[in-house]
Amino acid sequence: MEISASSSTETPFYAVIVAGGSGTRLGAERPKQYQDIAGKPMILHTIEAFQQCKGLQGLCVVIGEDHQEFFESIRPVNIDFCIGGKDRNHSVYNGLKFFSNLKSEDVILIHDAARPFVPPALITKAAQTASTDKASTLATRVIDTLKYEDGAYVDRNNLWQIQTPQAFHYGLIYKAHEKADPHKAWTDDTSLVEALGQSITFIESTSDNYKITTSEDLKKAQNMLNTFETRTGTGFDVHAFDTDATANWVRIGGIDIAHDYKLKGHSDADVALHTITDAILGAIGEGDIGLHFPPSDDQWKGKDSAFFLKAAVDMLEDKGGSIINIDLTVICEAPKIGKYRDQMRERIAEICGVDKTRVNVKGTTTEKLGFTGRGEGIAAQAAVNVKLNAE
Repeated sequence: MEISASSSTETPFYAVIVAGGSGTRLGAERPKQYQDIAGKPMILHTIEAFQQCKGLQGLCVVIGEDHQEFFESIRPVNIDFCIGGKDRNHSVYNGLKFFSNLKSEDVILIHDAARPFVPPALITKAAQTASTDKASTLATRVIDTLKYEDGAYVDRNNLWQIQTPQAFHYGLIYKAHEKADPHKAWTDDTSLVEALGQSITFIESTSDNYKITTSEDLKKAQNMLNTFETRTGTGFDVHAFDTDATANWVRIGGIDIAHDYKLKGHSDADVALHTITDAILGAIGEGDIGLHFPPSDDQWKGKDSAFFLKAAVDMLEDKGGSIINIDLTVICEAPKIGKYRDQMRERIAEICGVDKTRVNVKGTTTEKLGFTGRGEGIAAQAAVNVKLNAE
């Protein structure tokens, strides 16, 4: 075994992507290579990694005999395919035979469809290395402590985890498959070539180039590709007390609090929910509450402001977003907010569909200054952080 040095030369190469497995360990109805990762079938991520390589001259995907309908439904233009065999070795051999017009010294790469995160630079490097060394493979050094069940430890200093792609002179790998003992379980193509006496050059790879096998592997893949951005929106709202009408409660933060006056407004005038609604709309660039629910429209007269807040949350979720946290400040001399803050948090969390721990409510005064200090109304301000899929 040798370890490859770096090179910047583009080497022409061909590729076989093995995609015939049933993926039964994933426990899904459709084969794992056709499962979506961030909205795109796994196999397309793999194909596109190879298409980014300037040296690619031809590519054949080896599919299962029952998978043609799956593959045809997502097949990229100008991508060839052939039908695999009863196991991986037979499938690779079928892929090699697809390229039967190649010269013996041409470079061909063999890669697992279930490794969608292979870096194009390492694909190119595998081809470059094989062009001179005849055989190469991506691999990572073993970093964990290894031991047998009987207690004996394994020296990990010279241990590697083998990955794909594996790259070869075409004539060499074709001969290795022709001469392979059909009664022996060959775990990969480098073992076939080593059986002919050919050494393999190792190319140090990345742990991101892992093989997706289980449902946990698929979840990890989803997390790797689902990139997010965070945005912040702010809101501010004011409502005056209706001193011309007697009342015994006022609605703030979605709950009714004992007080002598209600707030004036076209809807229920919940100043707290209005400002949170504006903050969410601001975070997603959707204007303000008056744009979507104008006070000139009688259908909103007396409307519970929970409706407006839920509509803003729905707009956020329609964009693939979610609330990170809400920080609300209610500004008034009366009623006193402190003893109601937990009820407000619970109600706001309920409307927004988030955990109560993501909602904070504070009450403050203006020290008798201004309209709130004179008890003429209530002001509220809010900051809302949201998470959105990055474009």
